[in-house]
Amino acid sequence: MLWTEARGRTAAIILCLACLLGAPALSAEARDTNGIIVYQSDFGLKDGAVSAMRGVAVSVDPTLRLENLTHEIPAFDIWEAAYRLNTTAPYWPPGTVFVSVIDPGVGTGRASVVLKTRSGHYFVSPDNGTLTLVAEDLGIEAVRAIDESRYRRPGSEQSYTFHGRDVYSYAAAHLASGKTSFEDIGPELPPEVVTIAYQKPEIQGDVVRGNIPILDVQFGNVWTNIDRATFEQLGVAKGETVDVRIFNEGGQVFAGAMPYVSTFGDVPEGEMLLYVNSVDNVAFAINWGNFAKTHGIASGPEWRVEVRKR
Repeated sequence: MLWTEARGRTAAIILCLACLLGAPALSAEARDTNGIIVYQSDFGLKDGAVSAMRGVAVSVDPTLRLENLTHEIPAFDIWEAAYRLNTTAPYWPPGTVFVSVIDPGVGTGRASVVLKTRSGHYFVSPDNGTLTLVAEDLGIEAVRAIDESRYRRPGSEQSYTFHGRDVYSYAAAHLASGKTSFEDIGPELPPEVVTIAYQKPEIQGDVVRGNIPILDVQFGNVWTNIDRATFEQLGVAKGETVDVRIFNEGGQVFAGAMPYVSTFGDVPEGEMLLYVNSVDNVAFAINWGNFAKTHGIASGPEWRVEVRKR
């Protein structure tokens, strides 16, 4: 009899705790997220900003798995953030939640959203262009605004300059843990995001055009968005020479000829080459040299390239 009464009191206590903690999380079978959050920011790691975001997430659910994409995006560089998300997200399983905080407009009227892609990935971010490339390549399933009346860290209502901690990480943790569904994160928006204009890969006759989205900064190689399939339409064979021109906002910065080869050592030290890089796009390099530094090349949506078959 005493054991029965004690068991009843224990059940009542557990029920009260559940009421205090809010609705139970969805079961693993019922939710589309997998308990993983991947963070990206321009914060660096010199202070506690990244740790604070992670702390907010584990305060929501200590069982979450938290990973970093990078926190070394150059300050305010929305374009590089878009590129890094797009080249990394496909390697993570569907159901992963990405938090990207490159937010020069923090505290202003820019929207805070969650993008669900057709690939089954989720992206929590300011809608400021960061989602340009994942929206294009992974496809838009739906977009929802974050309801900050529900998904904002308690006590942060008067905080206007750290939404990465107070809104994005908090909302992402609820989503990744299954404490809330994507449909409950906030009102549905039109299936579109703010985008950044850039030169997409295209071929016209014997010329292929594209953009320089990023540099291989450690070595100074110049990476383009011209994919292998588009480049191969030129009909250039390994060992053949092509003409390359690089432009910045309409002005020509570089013009030169180089061979199409498989890897750096296929040309003598100090010589230029065109190759297909590790993400299967056309790139330019100098063997044992720094192409970008040598020729004054940078990256971003305003940088364009042309490769012409001889």
